[in-house]
Parts: sequence; C-alpha cells; structure tokens
Amino acid sequence: MKKHLLALSAAAVLLAPQAVGAEGFSINEWSAEGFAMGGARMFAENDAANMAYNPASLTKIKGEVAKISATYISPHGKYKTENAQYGVGATGELETTGHNRVHPAWAPGMYYVKQINDKEWLGFGSYARFGNSCQFEPGSLPGYNNTSSKLNGMSIGVNYAKKLDSKWSASLGAEVNYAWLQIDKTLPYATFLPAGNVQVEGESYALGWNAAVNYEFDDKNEMGIVYRSAVNHSMEANVRDNGYMSFGEINGATDAYGCVTLPESVMIGYNHKFNDKTRVELNGTWTRWSRFDAFNMTYSGANLSYHGQPMPSLTHPDARNWKDGWRYAIGVEHKLSDKYSLLAGVAHDESSIPDYEGTLESMGADFMVPTGTRTTFTIGTQYHDDRQTVAFTIGYMKVGDLSIEGDTAPGNNKFYNSAKMYDSYTKLVSISYQYNF
Repeated sequence: MKKHLLALSAAAVLLAPQAVGAEGFSINEWSAEGFAMGGARMFAENDAANMAYNPASLTKIKGEVAKISATYISPHGKYKTENAQYGVGATGELETTGHNRVHPAWAPGMYYVKQINDKEWLGFGSYARFGNSCQFEPGSLPGYNNTSSKLNGMSIGVNYAKKLDSKWSASLGAEVNYAWLQIDKTLPYATFLPAGNVQVEGESYALGWNAAVNYEFDDKNEMGIVYRSAVNHSMEANVRDNGYMSFGEINGATDAYGCVTLPESVMIGYNHKFNDKTRVELNGTWTRWSRFDAFNMTYSGANLSYHGQPMPSLTHPDARNWKDGWRYAIGVEHKLSDKYSLLAGVAHDESSIPDYEGTLESMGADFMVPTGTRTTFTIGTQYHDDRQTVAFTIGYMKVGDLSIEGDTAPGNNKFYNSAKMYDSYTKLVSISYQYNF
C-alpha cells in the first residue's frame, strides 16, 4: 500500500524534540554559531548558514563556501495524571506519574553559497524546520492519548540574493518541505482493558517560498526582515493493527487522510557593532500557529466498521486551538583574536499551546505535543582562518509546565481527569564546519 504522509500532519500532531526548537514544533538549530547566539544570527559575515537564518545576508559572503552542521538534542520531562479511574463502575481515584521516554535526536544542516558577481549570489540549503519525537510507556495512561509520535522533517531550498545598492540587499527563494510521520496509540475499550494498538505512518512533500530584505543604516547598524510562507501538507497514510475507537473499529490495515498547514512566520532583526571585535543582535519571530486549529483525520478502506456494521469512512475530529506566538532572542559575538571568537545567546519562546482549563477554547494540549514556554541559554566558540571555520556550542533549554485535558474512553469513562507535564528540559550540543573554496 503506497504511503504518502502529511508531513505536516505529523508536525501538527507532534512536536518537540526530533529536532528541537521554537514553540510549536519548529526548529531553529541550523548551525552551531546560530544556535550559540540563540537564533539571533541574521547578519553574520561570510557564513553559509545565512541561507537558513536570513537569505538577504548571502550578500555578505565572499566567493564560494560550503558548510555542514549537526545539533544533538536530548529532551527530558515528567508527567502526572490526576483522579485516574479505571473501567465502568470503578471506585477510587489514584495518581500516576512517569516520564517522557524520548530518545536523543539530531538536527542536521547543509549549505552551499556561490557569489556570481559583485551584486548577485546563489545559495542552496538543506535543514530541519520542523520535527518531533515523544514517547511514553506502553500501557501507561498517556499512551491512550499518545504512546509514541515521531516527525522527521527536512527543507531543501534555493535562494537568489542581490545587493541593490550600498544600503539595501534582498533575496527570494523556494523550498521543498518533506516530512515523515509515525504515531502509535493504545486503543481503550469500554472497560479499562486495552483492545489493541494503532499505528499511523506516512510521508509528504509540499512547496513553500520565502523573501528577505536588509537595510544598513551605517557601518554599525543594520536591520532585516525575513518572511516564510505557509506550507500546506496533505497526507495519505497507512494505518495498521486493530482496535476499537469511540468512532468505530479498525480490523487489520486501512488508509487515512488528513490536511495540515505549517504556519507562516515573520522574523525581524537588528544588528549593532560596538567595534571591530564585538557585535550584538536582537531578534523577534512571529509565527501564525493559529493555523493549527484542528488535526482531523479521515479513515477509509475495507476494514472499517461501527458496532459491527461496515463503514465506507470514519472521521476523527481533534480540536487544537493553538494561538499565534512570538520568539525573542539576543545574541553576542566577540572576537578574542584573529582566529577565535566567543558567542553567547538567550532565547525565549511563548507557548502557542493553551493550558487546559476545562473549556472548549482551552482544548488542544495533549501528550503528542507536551511543551509549554521555552527559555534557552547557549554559549559557543568558533575557530576560523582563511579556509576553514569550526564552531562548537552547548545549550540548556528550560521548558515550562503544561496542563493537559483529561482523556476519555468510549462510554465517557475517564481514564484521567487531568494531567500535567512538568520538570521538562532539553540538553543540546552543536557543531559546524565550513570550507571556503
């Protein structure tokens, strides 16, 4: 059976650390230097990773350069479910605890930029913009909502940049966005005994575009804006195994279909050079996460039934109600000598996921995307000579608590009335290598 997955469906239903990053399920760790400055690296000199952070700054590259980077991400987190009740007519309440069993992951980046002449540049890049990995113990209460969810995403893009005059630079680009999604769930029956498991797996390709512009006020001050379009993913996925859901039964294998839009974003940055050795960048990114208002999937095929009656299709609605949010960052770069530099940064992501407060408007937080606000602290170092640049960065991300709505089995039997993710954090290490031809 052919699988074509809504790369984004995944994105929308997943999120967090298969490549970690900004709120929602976006990723900003595109190079060791960019990560070291908290993602506030829109105006770097002679850096091929400008393809990802600000394509208008491709005009700051001399000649021909190639770069590769990788960021190691190790997330951690605990959960607590409250007022858990098992089965029809069960008495007594209890509390369960556990942790996110997610495995460490890597976020890669590869870039190549060539200066065509004094005014034109061409760049190519491949980097992760969205990703997620989240896993809980099979048979645990969060497993009824999400046992395991994984999203591996990659964007492959090309950008043309031009120096319009002594102050203005601009860029226009296109990207192919790819995503692979896998979701595993434990399916509850009318009693506390699980009826089985279900796995949804697929992949998808979608197109997007971006535009950027820089303006230099003088030798020490510069501003820039980067716009990235929304990316619309459609998915045809494989659904395997069997079990009972509140809206019907799956026996064997069938197909599923869903649509998700990866949101557009606007990044605004300001760069100030104190002198030839030290500069600081301020950065703000607005993302339209409200596009992720629902994650609805339609199941179809020959193996569907409802109370024993064959069904041509079954639709499972799933409200999200995410809200638009901002990411703020500040980064500092200081040259210790002609060959060594020190970089540091702080970034803060607002939470786009509403804390569950018992209302329809607050529904949307679940164990597929269990993160709240994020504050990241980073420090890195860079070695550079006429031909090569090597950078190394370490970082720590503090993730805020998130209240999650209770899960309900068929027949309105509560498996838990409320839940919470807490004590969540992520450890990160990044390395980059660039060669100047």
